[in-house]
Parts: sequence; C-alpha cells; structure tokens
Amino acid sequence: MNETNTAISPVTNSPPVILDEGCLHNYQQYCVDFLEQHPQCALFLDCGLGKTIITLTAIQHLMYDSYEINRVLIIAPLRVARDTWIAELSKWAHLSDLRMQRVIGTEKDRVRALGERADVYVINRENTEWLVKHYAGRKLPFDMLILDELSSFKNYRSKRFMALKKVVGQFIRVVGLTGTPAPNSLEELWPQVFLLDRGARLGRTMRTYLDLYFTTPNSWLPYKHELKEGAEDAIYKKLSDICVSMKAADHLNMPERVDNIVEVVLSTREMKLYKQMERDMLLPYADGDIMAINAAVLANKLLQLANGACYDEYHNVKTIHDRKLDALEDLIEAANGKPVLIMYSYQHDLTRIQERLGAYGPDNPNGVRRLVSEQDMTDWCAGKIPIAATQPASTGHGLNLQSGGSTIIWFGLTWSLELYEQANARLWRQGQKNTVVIHHIITKDTTDEKAMKALHDKAAGQDALLAAVKAEIDSVKSKTGKGSSSLA
Repeated sequence: MNETNTAISPVTNSPPVILDEGCLHNYQQYCVDFLEQHPQCALFLDCGLGKTIITLTAIQHLMYDSYEINRVLIIAPLRVARDTWIAELSKWAHLSDLRMQRVIGTEKDRVRALGERADVYVINRENTEWLVKHYAGRKLPFDMLILDELSSFKNYRSKRFMALKKVVGQFIRVVGLTGTPAPNSLEELWPQVFLLDRGARLGRTMRTYLDLYFTTPNSWLPYKHELKEGAEDAIYKKLSDICVSMKAADHLNMPERVDNIVEVVLSTREMKLYKQMERDMLLPYADGDIMAINAAVLANKLLQLANGACYDEYHNVKTIHDRKLDALEDLIEAANGKPVLIMYSYQHDLTRIQERLGAYGPDNPNGVRRLVSEQDMTDWCAGKIPIAATQPASTGHGLNLQSGGSTIIWFGLTWSLELYEQANARLWRQGQKNTVVIHHIITKDTTDEKAMKALHDKAAGQDALLAAVKAEIDSVKSKTGKGSSSLA
C-alpha cells in the first residue's frame, strides 16, 4: 500500500512527478526532526498521514548526512513489507541514494536478500522469529530497527515479541510506528514500549507494569485488570518524551483532510482478463458471459473488474481477484479499532467485503454494517459501529456523520463528482474534531486511474467516462493492429 502526499497522482503517459523534501507538510517535518533527535521513540499517527515518508526521510538524514547509522531493519505486515516501503522510494528525489532489499518469500529468497548489499532491509512480521534464529546467537547486522505497526507486538506472550525481546538491545535506534497503540486496553502498551526502551518507563516486566498501574478486582474474571486512579495520566506522562501522537486537529472551521492513494497491482493472468474485456468487450464463460454493448456499459464493467468481480449477462457474479480486499483488510488493521466508513459501488462489492471481514448480525456486532436505517446512522454517530459500509448515492446531502469517525475508504470509485464530494462531506465537515483521512484503493493500469484523475480534474461525469474508455480502447487496438474504435 502506497501513501502519498499529493491528493491524486496524475494518470498520464508522461513520467510520474517526483517530489522533493520541500513537499513535506510541516507536521511531517516536525516528525522527521523528532525521529532524528530521539534514538528510541514512536509515532502514533493516523493511517495516511505519511509515516512511511517521514521515516525514510529520517533514515536518509541519519545515514547520509550525520552518518549515525549504516543498516536499517524494518519489520512490517506482509503486504506493506512487499509493496509500500519500496514504492515510496521512487516518489521522492531525496531518497534516491537509499538501497532497499525485501526479505520476503521462501527461506532461500530471504537468505539471498539478506546477503545483498543494501541500506534498508524490509521483512514481514511473521518472519521475525525466523530472522533471529537465522543469525543463531550472532549479532544482527543492523543498527536501526523500525517496527511498522508497532501494535503487532502488543502480545507479550507471542513468539514474535519473545524473539525480538532477545535482540532489541543490539539496536542503537528503535522506532515504532502505529495509528493507535492500545485500541483495546492500556495493558497492551507494555510490550510495545518495552521494545523501545527495554523497560525504562513502564517497568522491565509485564508483572511490574500491572502491579504499578492496575488492580485485579475480586470477581470471577481473574485476569481482568482495571486502571488504578490516576494511572492513565501517569502512563501518558511516562511516555510523553518519546512519543508523538497526531490524531485530533482542533480547527475552528474545516478539519484537516488527507487524501491517500492505496495502489494494488493485478497479476499477469488477472491483467490479461482485464485487457481482454477492454479490447473485445467480452469475457466468455460457460455459464454466462461478461459483455458490454457500448462504451458506457464497458466503463461500468471495467470498474467492476478493477474492484475484483463483475456481473455476467444473467446478473451472476464472476470473481476475478481479491487485491482490493487484501488492501482493505490492511487499512482496517492499521486503523487499530478506529471507526471506518467504506464506500462501495456494487452489491457484489458489499457481499465480498462482508464475506472477508464478517457481516454484522446479532452474533457478530463488530462485523461490517451497512448504513441504511435511521438507527444505523444514530449508532454510527454514537461510535457503536467499528466498520460501516454505504453506497455514495445513499449517503448524500444532509447527513451529519462526523461524530462517528474520521476515516473513509473508497473500495470502488464513482464517476460522479457530486456523489464523490457529498460522500466525503459526511465526515469532512465543520464539527469534525479529527483529521479526516480519505483512502482510495486504486487498481494500477485500470479505469480506476482514469476515474481518479477525472475526479481530481473536476471533470467527472458521463462525458469523462466515455472519453477515457474510448481513448483506452483506441490505444489497445492500435497496439494489436485491430483498427480504431467506432464508439461514440
């Protein structure tokens, strides 16, 4: 997943715009300075505020300006380790000197990657224990550790925490990155903070931490702990010197808004199917074809395919890929319990989302809940719905939803500028006390990019839809030698 500082990445045939360090927001530059000045620290930033570029900029300074570090290890969720960190390097001119290796894949692939010369090595968190065992008592060849999604280490009994605990003292710098470090309970803070300071602030053991700040009530729940009076403030005070938290934006008028592009990439087989539909306006299946009779229908079908599934001629659903579902799951995990509002386009989008994340019901109150009734809206505004989903057309003018959350995820895009702006305005409006983060999950090299550009250019609508699809058809057919499009 790729975090960007620009609202929308232009979709043209020209080379992408390369940003320089001067494009960093003031709060991002503040965080860069904080990382450089604090060898052990954490950034508690909402997803989409740029934790990746902040950290890479600090690494670049420490490595090539002050020469304080030589090799960096980043531990991250799998898809983030595979895609996000490496993608960020190509967007910024000041990061051109950094060399990165992804330590993922088979054991043979991981060993090979560790043997390559690089400045930054990125491994997925599931292989933390393997990495420690790989060096078999030897000192790890890294002097800086980045824990992307620090909350992944909130369980002090987990294998990944126990493995890292053995070697964390070898790093001269440790940085933790997350949105919310303790979404469920402050008990979860101790393992994460221990990896930063090895017990200096909250105690050297979990038992010490619990005894200092928690009580065990006399009840049938022997492991339920409650905060002592004044403990919460005391914990926050202990951490204030090494943690930066940027969650709420106290604006008098409109809150700050951050637009984030989350790019997913189709496999060769999946892209072949997409291009076949784009070229032939037909995907044949034994039990019902996916077909389009004109450019408008084709544009609709291509947006569906970019989302991962499409209706055939009998209105049955054909599933092509799960790329956006994977990205959606990562974004919700990164939100760490903060409410999210998913914008979806088609019924099969909602069905697949609920199949992946669980549907709301009496037995699953934390499942994906569609906002339909007045009670749904009331529950959302009361903060009772962790994951909500709605179609932009049904969440239009007049609904004030800003008190229920501040994160929107566009699973599928719309060509309607009015629907797009009004849907975002449900959360991004006066009275919102938090920074609004709007994620757009975009499938690379598909109509998604054209829809995104049309929205950015304020030209969204049927004309933009038809023009974009016609241009793409003409491009494909000119490459295949099948003549130009006759679509109007």
